[in-house]
Amino acid sequence: MDQIQLRYGLNPHQASARAFTAEGRLPTEVLNGQPGYVNMLDALNSWQLVKELKELTGLPAAASFKHVSPAGAAVGRPLSAELAESCFAGGGGLSPLACAYVRARGADRMSSFGDWAALSDTVDLQTAKAIKREVSDGCIAPGYEPEALELLRQKKDGKYPVLRVDTDYAPPETETRQVFGVSLEQQRNDAAIGRALLDRVVSERSAISEDAARDMMVACVVLKYTQSNSMCLVFDGQVVGVGAGQQSRIHCTRLAAAKADKWFLRLHPRVQSLKFRRGVNRSAKATAIDLYLEDEATEQELREWQELFVEVPERLSAREKRAWLDQFSGVVLGSDAFIPFRDNIDRAARSGVSYVVQPGGSSRDEDVIRAADEYGMVMVFTGLRLFHH
Repeated sequence: MDQIQLRYGLNPHQASARAFTAEGRLPTEVLNGQPGYVNMLDALNSWQLVKELKELTGLPAAASFKHVSPAGAAVGRPLSAELAESCFAGGGGLSPLACAYVRARGADRMSSFGDWAALSDTVDLQTAKAIKREVSDGCIAPGYEPEALELLRQKKDGKYPVLRVDTDYAPPETETRQVFGVSLEQQRNDAAIGRALLDRVVSERSAISEDAARDMMVACVVLKYTQSNSMCLVFDGQVVGVGAGQQSRIHCTRLAAAKADKWFLRLHPRVQSLKFRRGVNRSAKATAIDLYLEDEATEQELREWQELFVEVPERLSAREKRAWLDQFSGVVLGSDAFIPFRDNIDRAARSGVSYVVQPGGSSRDEDVIRAADEYGMVMVFTGLRLFHH
């Protein structure tokens, strides 16, 4: 038996907790700190996600996980100046892996606060610096350059959990979990995500660019490791909005699309030009920008964030927001199960969605396809449900 003694279980009062294998060795090695139960859930799920993204695209990949779902995930495409500013990435060129992490962490900075980071490649110094300056609970990667590991070991007064994963580890074909003393067993979800999933186009518009195909496959991989029900929006190789764990699919869509809208609005010149007082940290800046863009912020909240700026900025009007968002298109909407009603498509259309990838199989498929045709979207039926719990 191989095991790791965990800091505690789901809650601190669940003091007795461990990760173990009855046979063989664990796929992870603790290089620093002591992970907890939730940390291990995030680590094992997030590693699978970035491993698949790397295999699928050939690009370094990163994910920012919170409570066993990705707040963001991305492949290592370069950052524009606007995106670097939006992500607080600072100046200078970044390695592809660092770009992937900055994108993943910048998808939803509010949700990523205290994230678990997963990296597909050996962590270099630039990536370690990007992680070091964020509020994060741990990371997992196949390896670390010596300087990168030394830097990460300094986080949290030396207690930051750093895990190394065995890239050659292959889990058993069946997986078992225990709930209330009852063991549940199933075949592991080893469904392969690939270009062949996109062969069945059901909409009038059928052309799928290489970039769109990549983003549709990224959406499928992300959904495979997101708590269901789930929807996600992907743009330029990265998640820009996730709606996870909702009982209603339209609520998943509204949540994911609202997050995507804020992601695009953070690129607005007025947001990019906001000036903060000296000493305001990154987390406070992220909160202030979120409230600046929030239509329903209370007067108390407004007073609090206004104090962080050098000058109280004029807020974007609803018309200005709409005009900015209407410039964007080419966004992918992915669904982990069939889309039951057209209201999901109606909402997605307001967030620049041009492509939809979903399993299909609803009794109202024709209504949903008709809605996609009305908006000029490409819709693909994969026939593959991707529930994850």
